[in-house]
Amino acid sequence: MTIEAKGQIRTAMQRVVLIVDDTEHLAATLEVALSGLPETEVVPASDGAEALQMLDGGAAVCALVTDLRMPRMDGFELIERVRADPRLAGLPIIAVSGDTDPGTPARARQLGADAFFAKPFSPAGLRQALVRLIGAR
Repeated sequence: MTIEAKGQIRTAMQRVVLIVDDTEHLAATLEVALSGLPETEVVPASDGAEALQMLDGGAAVCALVTDLRMPRMDGFELIERVRADPRLAGLPIIAVSGDTDPGTPARARQLGADAFFAKPFSPAGLRQALVRLIGAR
């Protein structure tokens, strides 16, 4: 089972990468960077609350790529809540952020992000990290 945008379930033999970002431009950039991965569907969520709702709904997500600064629920809280849920604790998480605070990468990793990319980031580098994380799990 995989999910379509906005949490609707459909059947398919694909992996799902959930992209969480409130900025359409960055979400589109991430979708392009990750499109073309074999048997992988890229699904967007507009913030952490929507992503958590999709994950709680039983969506078959194999990895999460999240911005850190968003309304309602930011990426920090999303990472923390995913890591606290025994069903989701092993989900690979990549954090991306334009935050210039030098403590942001360490905070994201401390909460449980497997990788961190500062904006602007290399789409190829992010894609390589995702492939490595998915393959390692």
